Amino acid sequence: GPVVEAVATEALPARAPVRLRPARARRVLGIVLGDDDMLALLRRVHLQVERSGGDFLVTPPSWRFDIEIEEDLIEEIARLHGYDNIPAVAPQGSLMMLPSTESGRPVWALRHLLAARGYQEVVNFAFVEEAWERDFCANENPIRLANPIASHLSVMRSSLIPGLVGTLAANRKRQIERVRVFEVARVFERKADGEPVRGFHQVMNIAALAAGQVVPEQWGERARNVDFYDVKGDLEALFAPRELQFTPLSHPALHPGRAAAARLGGHMIGVLGELHPVWVQRYELGSAPVVFEVALDAALADRVPAYAEISRMQAVRRDLALVVGNDVPVERVLEVLREAAPVLVREIALFDLYQGKGIDPDKKSLAFKVSMQDTRRTLEDAEVDAAIALLVAHAETVLGARLRGAGA
Repeated sequence: GPVVEAVATEALPARAPVRLRPARARRVLGIVLGDDDMLALLRRVHLQVERSGGDFLVTPPSWRFDIEIEEDLIEEIARLHGYDNIPAVAPQGSLMMLPSTESGRPVWALRHLLAARGYQEVVNFAFVEEAWERDFCANENPIRLANPIASHLSVMRSSLIPGLVGTLAANRKRQIERVRVFEVARVFERKADGEPVRGFHQVMNIAALAAGQVVPEQWGERARNVDFYDVKGDLEALFAPRELQFTPLSHPALHPGRAAAARLGGHMIGVLGELHPVWVQRYELGSAPVVFEVALDAALADRVPAYAEISRMQAVRRDLALVVGNDVPVERVLEVLREAAPVLVREIALFDLYQGKGIDPDKKSLAFKVSMQDTRRTLEDAEVDAAIALLVAHAETVLGARLRGAGA
């Protein structure tokens, strides 16, 4: 039937005016186009345009459903003006030279070092299961999220170790036995003067986990699972040439007899050890992995190289075997020997530990290599013997040690 014009007009959708800022259109398009030119372009396609101060109020017709926001009008101007008339300007930016000193190294150096030793980098969520914080960190009051993305990821991590264990568990479920992963990321803990958010301390750590065989299955080497000393070597390589010290440690995530605190310059910087058997069984990990976690700042710091004259004289080596109590750690013996070492002693290193026939059950024999050298002259036997006697005497006084074979 016939269409009544008034009814058809009332049925049309109402179009709200869209505000267009000519200055912004010029900035977005990167062209020089006057306000009157923009006005003419818009009216050419039957758009109702009114001025409102320095802006345009554009009311599109009912059939132009593609014009609703300011960006639609800017796109319309670009089309009408001609895409070929818009210059292609390369983006510009200023680059700042970042400081790089000999007393530090970039985090990429650590990543490359661990990758060269067979580790793969992973990125885990910063929010974890509350059970992980309780099991691996003994944290009964974790930082809770007000709006977690999932119900089981409800707290912020205070350690990177749980995330690496979760990565291992996921791989073990997929029959991947040999896993070597690391992560460089932030951990969170409560602290009154924390920054940048008051009340929360956010620090960067670096952690690694190794599980399964030391090397992939092959004919050239006997199969052997990774142990504490394999990962200890990786951690020491991360800090070389600086030397770490290790002392016994009790940690909720680690085996009570196979865990150590990593120290640098007398300060504790992290932990190292085999995962606790309880968590190995609970999370169905099979063989126990070995993990370490240290502060990133300590790993990034480096020692400035110092020149030392290369001697043309041959070094003299003497082996020193000391009998000490089983409760005396090797680090303590090395510390005592180095305290008494004269200038001509260049290196003291452990190369053997013996317990058995000829040694009391409550004691152990530690054999050390003592290297001595002078850069200007050949050492005499009397000087070498005097240096060894000094080391032995100091160890006897401080540790109650005795020279092996010298009698009880």
